[in-house]
Amino acid sequence: MSGIDEILEMISAQQKETEDGIIKAAQSKAAQIISEGEAKAKAAYEEYIQNAKQRSERDFENGCNAADAEMKRRILASKVGLVDEAIEKTIAKLKGLPDGEYFDLLARLAGKHLRSGEGVISLGSNDLKRVPADFEKKLSEQAAGADGTIKLSKEAADIEDGFILTYGLISENCSFRAIIEAETEGVRDIAARELFGQVKA
Repeated sequence: MSGIDEILEMISAQQKETEDGIIKAAQSKAAQIISEGEAKAKAAYEEYIQNAKQRSERDFENGCNAADAEMKRRILASKVGLVDEAIEKTIAKLKGLPDGEYFDLLARLAGKHLRSGEGVISLGSNDLKRVPADFEKKLSEQAAGADGTIKLSKEAADIEDGFILTYGLISENCSFRAIIEAETEGVRDIAARELFGQVKA
């Protein structure tokens, strides 16, 4: 082998060694990139799964809360409806009392509102037509106990039941519905306790 051939063979060997080094370095770098990529992909996947799990749990909890709130709203609406129905039935029952019981009830109600001074009690047109003869006398006796007087108006009031009590310029609507509306919350609470037991706050 000539000197030239030896030199060419040496150059070829060095070139191959250099190429092998470059290829090995490239392969190593590629392996590193792949490894880092897989690690990042795994971390991203785990983060996504964790976030998805948290979102799922949060959505489930929100769904349960929404369903619970809707259920409570419907139950409350049903209870309120039943209470209102009970109130309407109570008013109808009071209006349907026999005359004697009805006017005894009015006299008892009036007794709670009578005071000193000159009072006037007004009935609705239907009640005015059927008022017992001794009704005004009973009212007068009660008014005297409160150091006052009471007269039964001959003019009908614009009410269906109960009465309007007037002292001077001050009038008090004591129709059944007005009394109940004035005590709505108390009546609702009492009715709710009767219908559903002890109401929890």
